[in-house]
Formats: sequence, structure tokens, C-alpha cells
Amino acid sequence: MTDKATLSSSTSLRTVTLDVPLQIGDQTIDAVQVRKPASGELRGLTMMALSQLDYAALETLLPRITIPMLSKQDIARLDPADFMQLGGEVMDFLLPQAAKAASPTT
Repeated sequence: MTDKATLSSSTSLRTVTLDVPLQIGDQTIDAVQVRKPASGELRGLTMMALSQLDYAALETLLPRITIPMLSKQDIARLDPADFMQLGGEVMDFLLPQAAKAASPTT
């Protein structure tokens, strides 16, 4: 889950700590930054697919907005819980402020 303390001063960049670190070559990735996508980065995708956390849609979008950049192969190797965390951040970025304000927080 996103550690709220690791949010950057701008809420357009968030850090997700992976439950299961990802090995990419000689590097072990234990956290991934996700930035808010610009409209152009949503090209070829539907908002419906993203809102349903569709695997193919997230597999296309995440390489465009993750630091370090996760490839489609890296995404395929993610633990399902980590994939859901990244998808949850994407969902949060796409919600309008009014919708966030209207939803109860837990």
C-alpha cells in the first residue's frame, strides 16, 4: 500500500512499496514511483478498462508512468498484490477531486 509519508510534495507522484521485490537484472526493485498520467499517455486505452483495473490496459499504461520504468515483462512478473497496489494508484489519479471529496474515508 502507498505510504502516505512517501508522497512527494506534489500528489502527482507516489511511491508504492512492493510486497514482493522485483528482480530486474542485477537490481532488486522494492519500491516503484507512479506518476499521474497526462491525457496523451492514456492514448489507446479506455477509461472503462482502467477503472476496472483491466490487466491489458494497466500493462500498457504502467510502463509510461512508472519510475523505474517497468516493462510489460516486469509487470507480468509482479506479485498480484503489488499489481493491485499500482492499479489502485492509477485509479486514484483518475478520480476527479469532487468524487474523492464525496467518498467517505476509512
